[in-house]
Amino acid sequence: MLTFGFQFNQMKVSLIVATDLERGIGKNNDLMWNLPADMQFFKNTTAGQVVIMGRKNYDSVPEKYRPLPNRLNVILTRNTDFKAENCLVFHNLKDCLEHFKNETERKIFIIGGGQIYKEALDENVVDEMFITTVNHTFDADTFFPEFDKNSWNSEEIMNRPKDEKNPFDFVVNRYDKK
Repeated sequence: MLTFGFQFNQMKVSLIVATDLERGIGKNNDLMWNLPADMQFFKNTTAGQVVIMGRKNYDSVPEKYRPLPNRLNVILTRNTDFKAENCLVFHNLKDCLEHFKNETERKIFIIGGGQIYKEALDENVVDEMFITTVNHTFDADTFFPEFDKNSWNSEEIMNRPKDEKNPFDFVVNRYDKK
């Protein structure tokens, strides 16, 4: 994959997101639902990997969970004075991915927010996506960008009905670049 003018070696860039039926991913810099089964899927999928997030997304993680445990946390921010303990900080996606271009042991996960997802898709750096779709519509103010589904192979990897701990049905699809 050639992007940003440099060649990635074996680095694999994945994206993981949960959306509502209208592609909503958040409101007021917070999640709009509590689905422990999807949180467990996120935790299991990203464990031991590199997670890249925007500063607002990082700030939305409750302090007791920051940095996200058992992952290398990477924060993108334009603020050149920003520091976060036990995290790497970059000021643009290009420099961040350049830093990891020779990474072969771990996947690089883009975990949000909306602006970071859009840039990663626009720059064509994503090899794989895990998209949870919550079977409900919320009053979101932040959305996952539209993408050309014809450019991706898709498979359903989880279909979870609501239960006493998970108040909404959801489906997880894995997308691979064609």
